[in-house]
Amino acid sequence: MDQLSDDNSNKRTKHEVAEVKKIKGTVLLMKKNLLDFNDLKAKLVDRFDEIRGHKVSLQLISAVNGDPGILGKPAYLDWDTKITQITAADETFSVNFEWEEEVGVPGAFIIKNSHSNEFYLKTVTLEDVPGHGRIHFVCNSWVYPAENYKKDRVFFSNQSYLPTKTPLPLRHYRQEELQTLRGNGTGKLEEWDRVYDYEVYNDLSEPEMGTKHARPILGGSSEYPYPRRGRTGRPTAETDPRHESRLPLLKSLSIYVPRDERFSHLKLSDVIAYGLKSVIQFLVPEAEAKLDKTPSEFDSLKDILELYEGGIKLPIKLPDFPFLESIRKEIPLPILKEILRTDGERPFHFPMPQVIKGMIKFLSKDKSAWRTDEEFAREMLAGLNPVVIRLLQVNKSFLVVRIYAIHYSTEK
Repeated sequence: MDQLSDDNSNKRTKHEVAEVKKIKGTVLLMKKNLLDFNDLKAKLVDRFDEIRGHKVSLQLISAVNGDPGILGKPAYLDWDTKITQITAADETFSVNFEWEEEVGVPGAFIIKNSHSNEFYLKTVTLEDVPGHGRIHFVCNSWVYPAENYKKDRVFFSNQSYLPTKTPLPLRHYRQEELQTLRGNGTGKLEEWDRVYDYEVYNDLSEPEMGTKHARPILGGSSEYPYPRRGRTGRPTAETDPRHESRLPLLKSLSIYVPRDERFSHLKLSDVIAYGLKSVIQFLVPEAEAKLDKTPSEFDSLKDILELYEGGIKLPIKLPDFPFLESIRKEIPLPILKEILRTDGERPFHFPMPQVIKGMIKFLSKDKSAWRTDEEFAREMLAGLNPVVIRLLQVNKSFLVVRIYAIHYSTEK
């Protein structure tokens, strides 16, 4: 009897070992950054969290079994504990899942960030999933510490479904995700919230500063329900609860926008770089204008063209300046690369308008192209409201027959 039990035990153990399969996963993410730099303080805190056992975990969700889908065992990200990278960049991490037969083919996963700082999750890729093969998840979202969320962060595979065709195990998670994105219309929204809600324009007025700063509320009426703005949930004004309090000018950049919709570090670097260049481009002509005989005025068209021409020209032929180009390639910061351009740009002057640049290139340096009828028509068609363009209607009562040699009856 004992021998039979031992045999059954051995068979069961072998069966369990045979059922345990590993799924290798690759995670692509970007750690918290400040413009073009990694946040070194955040990296140190994350490293300390890893030592304390506060890790980043992922759980697969079945797309074929359960309602809601069966969850797999948590797998922990193999977080890099070495502080080697200074500039902000994508980093690749590995994760190994224990595949269970009852889970089957996963269609989504839950991620829990137990660190103290957020990170930007780009993609998750699973290799050699039994019965399916490769599964790719496109995420492109900031993941904040789990304590900031009321519900788990769920990401779905790169597979589109109509609502009625969504696999039953995933419908519950889809509905929860939609509810999170819609919000409940109450409370102040924080930077980690992912609510896309709308509100009337009731933040244009400052009733605390008197009637001079009063503004009407735009939208919300039966006659004019629009326009609408993104809801922020800021407190109401103390003197008039119909209006929402305004942020001070210095804090205006911290207004609530879903974090995934904010500028990326590359885009923000470009904005700052162009802002710095614009300040310089403005200050130099302004200083020259103050020293002119007619301050703040253009004496001729030549003065206008000098806003774009002259000054220091950066090298445009890179093979002629290999040293400068090699230095630029070694610069890891996009903001400095934008400032140190090597395409012939003049750093202290405004960029040449495309219409003038194009005409100079193709029409033998004709700088008066902006005065042609063709350019005027192009600007009108590409303007703010091309619908206002109308066919010219001549008032026939003002026609002089002797000049135009036209009689009204012959025009019919």
